[in-house]
Amino acid sequence: MGRTSIVPPMAIRWDWLQPVITVPYAPALGPVHPAAVTPSLITDIIGIAGTGRFLPHDKDRRWSDRKDEQVITSAIAQEPGLVMIPTLSTRRVPVVKVHLYSRDPRAVLSQATDLGRRLCDEHGAERGRVSWFLPPGSAPDPVAACTRIQMRTFGPGQPATVTVTGVMPLAEVLAPVRPTFSTFADKMAAEGFAFLDARIRDHGSTGPVLTCQRDGRIVGAIGPMEILPDSQGTARLLPQYFGVLPEYRGLGLGRNLWHEAMLWGQQHQAAYQLLQTEVGGASDALCRSEGLTDLGLVCTSTL
Repeated sequence: MGRTSIVPPMAIRWDWLQPVITVPYAPALGPVHPAAVTPSLITDIIGIAGTGRFLPHDKDRRWSDRKDEQVITSAIAQEPGLVMIPTLSTRRVPVVKVHLYSRDPRAVLSQATDLGRRLCDEHGAERGRVSWFLPPGSAPDPVAACTRIQMRTFGPGQPATVTVTGVMPLAEVLAPVRPTFSTFADKMAAEGFAFLDARIRDHGSTGPVLTCQRDGRIVGAIGPMEILPDSQGTARLLPQYFGVLPEYRGLGLGRNLWHEAMLWGQQHQAAYQLLQTEVGGASDALCRSEGLTDLGLVCTSTL
């Protein structure tokens, strides 16, 4: 390849980008439906860079009134076979992330690393990451942390979802048991539940949180449950926080929570849900056993 060019804002060439999108993942948005990967989506993402505004279909708008992660438009780099779109997040500490699109990402990983390091210096970022993408069926990249994007489709021809027992919305849990959600959330902080618990206490939940109990306390949860149209206007079930305390795993509680969440999505007319699961983790194994569609891997390394 020749020297990669830095392009002015709004000038990404779709004829260069489209052939190297092996996984439906958009900068600053994350996983999207394969049908939503369009020139207009990329143009819209770049168009709001620096404004702090959310796109109407951005799943993160439920958590904040200002968009944090945004494309560094002046540093977009592209050539045939390689497109690099960097973003900057400043919510806690500045973080630069370079999204590397290529059919052979390992061959050009050094270019993305160099770009990321330069941008970290320019923006005073304490952390930097490079993310690249491998198509469905690929083995995880051993030099990276890998997550799998999976899709659950609702509607005719899809596996039926049945009601399960023992799952209850948090709002309906008996008053003596409800405070144990905070204890559960603290123990599951790594899965995001401490954030969710604080959000519920400070602002109220944006949607139902489904829970399961054992021994008089909450030991598992999935939520919040919400529907939001995507960029094509198709209703999608948004991703949830999902987990069961380690000492209660292996009892089928996670699968019960999952089935009840899918029933909720089906009853509320969602067309699909996208999930991002740690390769080899419990959620990854559960989703794969439930027959979800594998859309590929997101591989991330730190600078």
